[in-house]
Amino acid sequence: MAVPEDRETLADGANLSIRRPVAYREEAFLQSADSRPLRILSEYLWPLAHFQEEKIQDTIVFFGSARIQENGPLGRYYDEARELARLVTEWSGSLSTASNPCNESPRRFVVCSGGGPGIMEAANRGATEAGGKSIGLNIGLPFEQRPNSYITPELSFEFHYFFMRKFWFAYLAKALVVFPGGFGTLDELSEILTLAQTEKLESKILIVLYGSGFWNEIINFEALVKYGMIADSDMNLFRFADTPQEALDILREGLTRYYLEPEKALQLPVEEAPEIARTRTS
Repeated sequence: MAVPEDRETLADGANLSIRRPVAYREEAFLQSADSRPLRILSEYLWPLAHFQEEKIQDTIVFFGSARIQENGPLGRYYDEARELARLVTEWSGSLSTASNPCNESPRRFVVCSGGGPGIMEAANRGATEAGGKSIGLNIGLPFEQRPNSYITPELSFEFHYFFMRKFWFAYLAKALVVFPGGFGTLDELSEILTLAQTEKLESKILIVLYGSGFWNEIINFEALVKYGMIADSDMNLFRFADTPQEALDILREGLTRYYLEPEKALQLPVEEAPEIARTRTS
């Protein structure tokens, strides 16, 4: 009688034993509570490997509502996010071409979104239309969140853990553009503002709030200063923009000053880990 592939004969030949798969192929184990640290770690290592392979050095992150539709009441924000992402990608693409015509240099200031519809789709779409790569950090939700079709396939990631997704938003970001949004957008904005305010980041992150009318109505920044909840100087942590060109000018000026001037330039070998927004150790 032939011995099945997953069985082996014991030394005495009298019995057969089930040969279990190695641990990393044991699906039930990988989905168990005991393996949660492995799942968390994989949501760090899997994107990291792809970013290294695609030579992604840093990003410009677009936040905003998944509910804003191209032809909806706030459709202008979809169109303007799409246009800004196109302009940013054309500009960042010209940097790589100028520094290395063979296109072997690290990719700078790559558009990154949460990977879903609405403003996220608009950002990935604009980058694609400019001929560039774009990143989508998607997360499974009961509604709204499905990966949009404009993300570069090799840079599309699905997360289970919100905190690991947030980690990757901050990890490579050199700038953040925040379009109108709801709880998720407010959460993401507040977290980055807190990291900047408390000086927990070594790298400077430019924060642009797009749509001054919306943001000044939704958040009374002046009241926060008035009641001593934030310092007056904290108002310098972000800037407002109301047109794609205005936002591009802010990004281009700030990123050039902090990251592209000769004395500020960061020269990392592409095979090493990407430049990151590291937390301070002292």
